[in-house]
Amino acid sequence: MDQNKIIEKLRDDEHYYGDFGKKFLSNSDISVLLTNPLNFKEPSKPIPAFLVGGYFHTAILEPDKLKKYKVIEATTRNTKKYKEISEGELCLLQHEVDRIEIMRDKMFQNEICKQFIQGSNDKSQIEYEVPGIIKINDNWWKGKADIVNHDEKLIIDLKTTNDIQRFKSSAYRYNYDSQSYIYKKIFGYDFLFIVIDKNTNQIGIFDCSDKFYESGSFKVDKAAEAYDLFYNTEGFDPNQFFITKTL
Repeated sequence: MDQNKIIEKLRDDEHYYGDFGKKFLSNSDISVLLTNPLNFKEPSKPIPAFLVGGYFHTAILEPDKLKKYKVIEATTRNTKKYKEISEGELCLLQHEVDRIEIMRDKMFQNEICKQFIQGSNDKSQIEYEVPGIIKINDNWWKGKADIVNHDEKLIIDLKTTNDIQRFKSSAYRYNYDSQSYIYKKIFGYDFLFIVIDKNTNQIGIFDCSDKFYESGSFKVDKAAEAYDLFYNTEGFDPNQFFITKTL
């Protein structure tokens, strides 16, 4: 398929996260490929933090799509009311939504953040939820940028955190370095994180150093090696694989 048609198809979340999108590697695959390649492409269990993060992104970038989220007026997910209404589905709690709305308002009250997210006068220079693909060595990778700001020539990613003072270290732990590297390769712009602390509403703007990109490049290469060994090597028996290290 023509590359432009692929990208257009990946605009639809159903294709991006579905079978079509699974033909490509993505940053979400990095962790499992680096730690346990046998679990590659195993469906991950939904957790509240991902749901909250998704609602936060939607509230800022695509507020017209908020209606897709099911919100329940309950104190916890262990209450009888929640279990009855949710019918086994992971749903947002009303107090989580209230908290996100405060965070969203705090973000837009900051003029610098607002300009990064919404741009200046020419709105055509800002794109949201932009998919892209890139071939790195012999593997095709996909990515979907939160914001591509053509005025500033930046890819901007929105993050929430429990402790903004520790975001720098958590960025390595959660493979934001490999995300930055992949997206820079796809879109050709530098990467910028806009982060808000879920507890204090403090905002942080984090750019990426050469060291950060290099760390991401190393992870991508190591993940690709694992993928090629486990899934592209004819006759490879994963039962014979073991880790070897010197203590």
